[in-house]
Amino acid sequence: MATAAIVSIAGGGLAASATAAEAGVEGIAKPTTGTPAIGATATSNAWPAYRAFVDKFVSPEGRVIDFSTAVQQTTSEGQSYGLFFALVANDRAAFDRLLNWTANNLTQAHFAPGDLRLPSWQWGRKKDGSFGVLDTNSASDSDIWIAYDLLQAGRLWSEPKYTKLGMALAEEAAKREVVNVEGLGPMLIPGPQGFQKDGVTRLNPSYLPLPVLRGLAQALPNGPWSALADNGLAMVKAIAPHGFSPDWAAWKGGQFIADPESKDTGSYDAIRTYLWAGMASPRDPLANPWLDALGGMRKAVADTGMAPERATVSTGAVSGQGPLSYWGALAPYFKALGDTKGLWLARAKLAVLDAPAATDPHTPNAPVYYDWVLGLFGSGFADGRFAFDERGNLAPNWAARH
Repeated sequence: MATAAIVSIAGGGLAASATAAEAGVEGIAKPTTGTPAIGATATSNAWPAYRAFVDKFVSPEGRVIDFSTAVQQTTSEGQSYGLFFALVANDRAAFDRLLNWTANNLTQAHFAPGDLRLPSWQWGRKKDGSFGVLDTNSASDSDIWIAYDLLQAGRLWSEPKYTKLGMALAEEAAKREVVNVEGLGPMLIPGPQGFQKDGVTRLNPSYLPLPVLRGLAQALPNGPWSALADNGLAMVKAIAPHGFSPDWAAWKGGQFIADPESKDTGSYDAIRTYLWAGMASPRDPLANPWLDALGGMRKAVADTGMAPERATVSTGAVSGQGPLSYWGALAPYFKALGDTKGLWLARAKLAVLDAPAATDPHTPNAPVYYDWVLGLFGSGFADGRFAFDERGNLAPNWAARH
């Protein structure tokens, strides 16, 4: 949850409807009237699960919708992931629509050129039935993902305007969402509001993807990104005594402690820590130590053949059976560890995303938003559709063919 920045928006102020996306971001091409809702390039069509995700969850204007929520919410997280998948699929029309919708709906007003705001994290149906921003706080993980997406899009598509915007957004996130924690150093707090109180700083381990931090550090070497990577690893080592990450952690009195609200449970937030660790380049000096700190999940799956839904971090006890999203997160983790059995289990589960029934809303237990986004990360990486180098550069398979 955070306050996200996009740059100056051409056209009027915030509109409480998806059609506001048609205003466009200044300097970014506005989609031509009459074109398909989302671009369908030859490359994007070669990734059936991506096309199915777009068809099911992305509006014609570029809004990623979580239909599993009562408010039909869109989050800055969903927009950031959508931008990433569009880049991996070489689908620039989709990328621009997602970016324009984000700029025009998750920022709060029409700003002067060069002025920046971090995007609000949640948008959806209000109590009066209208649609608009539900929570103005920003989500720092989404903000750094959007900045990263823009920087990589600028590099891969040779578009300086994306690069300029990505750097500005990263600088704004560093200014508003990175704090100097006494006794530790720079850390990324989840959002500008509500995460530091009474000497306690609340932190989320899943908000620190190593490849993203490396990519930001390459673009902005004077920023806090390399220090965040080092401190992120220090955090995971300290808070995962049995190899399981908690959903949340905290810092108080010079040490990491259990989060005062979520305690020492690792579940739906924490599952992404295994995903990000698995996707990091093995040439990154922090990649293997990060994986080593998270070995509990590998053992649990090997013992039971299931991904546990919850782990009690302080004891290593596990319970429940994780949904499809967990297998999406764990596919890169198993691939990085060379765990062929675990990767086989993950691939078998993720095969459902390529089945036509997965996008049919009438199919019982059809995959929901979180299943799809983590599934696209996991299957896309495991299938070699993209990778990251040690500097955080994204390497989509379409770029290798050019």
